[in-house]
Amino acid sequence: MIDVIIAGGGPTGMMLGAELRLHGVRVVVLEKDREPTKVVRSMGLHARSIEVMDQRGLLERFLENGTKYPLGGSFAGIVKSPPTIDSAHAYILGIPQTVTDRLLAEHAAEVGVEIRRGHELVGLTQDEDGVDVELVDGTRLRSRYLVGCDGGRSTVRKLLGIGFPGEPATAETLLGEMEVTEDWETVLAVMTEVRKTQLRFGLSPIGDGVYRVGVPAEGLAADPRIPPTFDEVKRQLKAVAGSDFGVHSPRWLSRFGDATRLAEHYRAGRAFLAGDAAHIHPPVGGQGLNLGVQDAFNLGWKLAAAVNGWAPEDLLDTYHTERHPVAAAVLDNTRAQMQLMSLDPGSQAVRRLLAELMEFENVSRYLTEKITATAIRYDFGEGHELLGRRMPDLELGQGHLYGLTRGGRGLLLDRTGALSVRGWSDRVDHVVDDSEEPDVPAVLLRPDGHVAWVGEDQQELVGAVRRWFGEGEVL
Repeated sequence: MIDVIIAGGGPTGMMLGAELRLHGVRVVVLEKDREPTKVVRSMGLHARSIEVMDQRGLLERFLENGTKYPLGGSFAGIVKSPPTIDSAHAYILGIPQTVTDRLLAEHAAEVGVEIRRGHELVGLTQDEDGVDVELVDGTRLRSRYLVGCDGGRSTVRKLLGIGFPGEPATAETLLGEMEVTEDWETVLAVMTEVRKTQLRFGLSPIGDGVYRVGVPAEGLAADPRIPPTFDEVKRQLKAVAGSDFGVHSPRWLSRFGDATRLAEHYRAGRAFLAGDAAHIHPPVGGQGLNLGVQDAFNLGWKLAAAVNGWAPEDLLDTYHTERHPVAAAVLDNTRAQMQLMSLDPGSQAVRRLLAELMEFENVSRYLTEKITATAIRYDFGEGHELLGRRMPDLELGQGHLYGLTRGGRGLLLDRTGALSVRGWSDRVDHVVDDSEEPDVPAVLLRPDGHVAWVGEDQQELVGAVRRWFGEGEVL
């Protein structure tokens, strides 16, 4: 029997597969497309996702394939001076989604994930012991768990009967990569003028005369899965900007809408949802891919714990209780940004007011932390202010903190030298370090880097370890 089947081979599915393999879990990824997509929906990684890559030793390969950009204090296209955020990676990493997909797929394959392209899931049933899935060719597979990472039109979500409430699309944007004949200075001048009133329009050079082009569609397509024609793109460029800029030789074309929906539940028995299968929203702020990767980072170690037999009883349920509110908050901030980009007088008045408020450092930081996901605090109950927060990378006597987290295990960072997690040595590392940070006696970190406990009392520590890592070996 397969341990975990993942439906969907995008960044969420590949990240999840690799996380599971860190713990020896047998994983099969089913991807219906035979070849990776050429469509570039995301153009970068935010600070928290960059931290995630660093925590797993993947950052160097991402940096080699991307470009660092200064972190801007931007919200709904309102750009202010960049605020200071608590991260060693306070920048945006510009990297096309096609490259992110490739790097994560390579990593997944390296650690032993079995990737089956051209395999589409069309049916599933589950019982107390596992999940049976049926593929389009009639093949049947059985696994202990199933995770749907199969996008906004998720087959897994529909088959599970999980509701997907929210708002349907009211507008669409045409997107593509193509060559442009007009010179950049002319393009920039027109774009600067048009974007005073139409923020969904833009042309960005990506090299060798090729531009990434976005322009509002005339209306909603009857079937949003069908990409626009090149003539449709040219027609809309003329309608919105007064020129098609001599575009030609399109590499790919796509369309996306502003639908906003959130799955009612992230778990149904032995099946789970992650990434766009669990939530969709407008792309403002570039949060979608990042949100999915962080879903996988939260779920991976928990699902591995269940497979390996040491998960506390309610551990798998914490995936929903922790990540569902995070997605709800992202949906709200994208709703707000879309409203602020509206051209009606009321929205523009609120936009002007927010632009004034963003001059204050605290306001700009608050909004930036929402976009970068660096201020997330899971609800672990009452306790120290660090409890539930992700620990930023710290300079320790033994090197950087994130360098100690590559194996996906828990970590007790102990300044006292008097604590012990010996009964859990197969899943929690113990590092004695008297560095200045963090300024607490000891912290227990989960495999996703979030603080599970702060203190110096051994009995309290044991309680926290049991809560997150199950029962330990009796010594």
